[in-house]
Amino acid sequence: MVILIIILVILAALVIGAVALYNGLVRKRNRVDNAWSQIDVQLQRRADLIPNLVETVKGYAAHEQGTLDKVTQARSMLQSATTPDEQMKADNMLTGALRSLFAVAEAYPDLKANANFQQLQSQLSETEDKISYMRQSYNDTVMAYNNAIQTFPGMLLSGIFKPRESFDAAPEAESVPRVQF
Repeated sequence: MVILIIILVILAALVIGAVALYNGLVRKRNRVDNAWSQIDVQLQRRADLIPNLVETVKGYAAHEQGTLDKVTQARSMLQSATTPDEQMKADNMLTGALRSLFAVAEAYPDLKANANFQQLQSQLSETEDKISYMRQSYNDTVMAYNNAIQTFPGMLLSGIFKPRESFDAAPEAESVPRVQF
């Protein structure tokens, strides 16, 4: 009788441990999804600011159509992206295109002095800062989640929980554009 009670206690402890492990991994996965949602909100905010910025620049730099087209195309790609991976790639393209746009704006003193342009640039800068912070938060959350599913005992449930990718900036997004006239 004592052995049966010990076996039942051990089984109960194993079941409680498995449930706690599963629930902990689900919470971590949900944190990753939530962190991505926060990035998505900021990406949409930036995408919403871009048409106004492009229109403002068009009035001053009409012969910079190639740069404006790249910004518009990158924004469209970001809005049509459906997976986090596609959104990350489109975001990196958009970041590079915006850098080129701001480099072009440097050549137009009247544009730089335009209050509308300054306000849009300020809002975009704030949004970029938020995106940067959200990327860092997302990457930290992904690391905690991946660590949890790749270490014991979480690895016992690795068939259910799949690792996630970090949000890394593309090398071309880190380079400073060069403008020549």
